[in-house]
Amino acid sequence: MLSITMNYNLVTILGATAVGKTSLAARLAYEFNGEIISADSRQVYRGMDIGTGKDLKDYLVDGHVIPYHLIDIINPTEEYNLFLFLKHFYCAHEQITGNGKLPFLVGGTGLFLNSALCGYTLKEVPGQAGCQLLSSLSTDELKERLIKLNPKLHNTTDLIERERIINAILVAEAEEIEHSVKRIKITPLVIGIDMERDKIKERITFRLKERLRAGMIDEVKSLIDNKVSYEKLKFFGLEYKFAARYLLGELNYNDMQQKLNSAIYNFAKRQMTWFRKMEREGVIIHWIQGGDIDEARKIILNA
Repeated sequence: MLSITMNYNLVTILGATAVGKTSLAARLAYEFNGEIISADSRQVYRGMDIGTGKDLKDYLVDGHVIPYHLIDIINPTEEYNLFLFLKHFYCAHEQITGNGKLPFLVGGTGLFLNSALCGYTLKEVPGQAGCQLLSSLSTDELKERLIKLNPKLHNTTDLIERERIINAILVAEAEEIEHSVKRIKITPLVIGIDMERDKIKERITFRLKERLRAGMIDEVKSLIDNKVSYEKLKFFGLEYKFAARYLLGELNYNDMQQKLNSAIYNFAKRQMTWFRKMEREGVIIHWIQGGDIDEARKIILNA
């Protein structure tokens, strides 16, 4: 392990799905005496392993297990939101640095990454930003969620249009965060993994086939057996949404696989759009090609 003096207290590894973020981060954490904090909105859930791509084997480097945080911390029947993520992120960060180690924030959920890196409040996020976590809920479910956050809601126009409901939820959650979350000053170093689109598409297709062979459909059946509703599965999106539609008979197997593959690729493109937006808003991202560990190592040492 390398011992260095750093001008930052957080290294972030971000990138689109399937580019190898976890593997790279684990190897860097091993070299720089670090621990990993996950910034993935679905890996927090227990029992959702194959579909979310937890790949826990990646945390084993040269016979050493790299400690990780914010994975497998709640049940899929429970709610998880930005407020809880920030609360858990700051707690994990404080614990890791308190032990003299370097935190590595790793993931692709833009909303989570932005909030941790910038102290970003959701008041500043355009309405569409919350779609990643909220758009799969029905309008009635969104109304119920908003009223729970703000029982004294006076502006009933917020309950009419779907986009306004989502905006109002984001504002209410931001206010809860401002009053309840103990913040830590974050000085981040951000490394982004870039990859040609054709290569990402190829990796997504290969990975999906591997997940289906590994029993992804059976995993979804197990979640249903454990009282996770079809609506909640659709809310989780991508693998869980399309597997649920297949099990409901809405899609045959081939259609499910093809439509899911396209949906994951489109999601990867949206992730990259989000990261470019972060750059426009002032986040400095040091891009490396295809998870080049030598280049990532140089960035960390020279920062």
